[in-house]
Amino acid sequence: MSFNFNSLWKLLIDKGMKRTDLIKVVGISASTLAKMGKNEYVAMEVLDRICTYLNCEISDIVEHVKDE
Repeated sequence: MSFNFNSLWKLLIDKGMKRTDLIKVVGISASTLAKMGKNEYVAMEVLDRICTYLNCEISDIVEHVKDE
């Protein structure tokens, strides 16, 4: 099982934000952003800060994908 962050990238586009903007406003590292770009695991604290900043639910930024 894995996760994907495609819905986060779409949400950023809708809000007129770039991925690098997320680093600045949420306070995450470039390596964490890179992990998200590769659909790798990140800390729940990071997801919490993103959801808080964007005023959204976790399901709005990450999707659970079952391996086939």
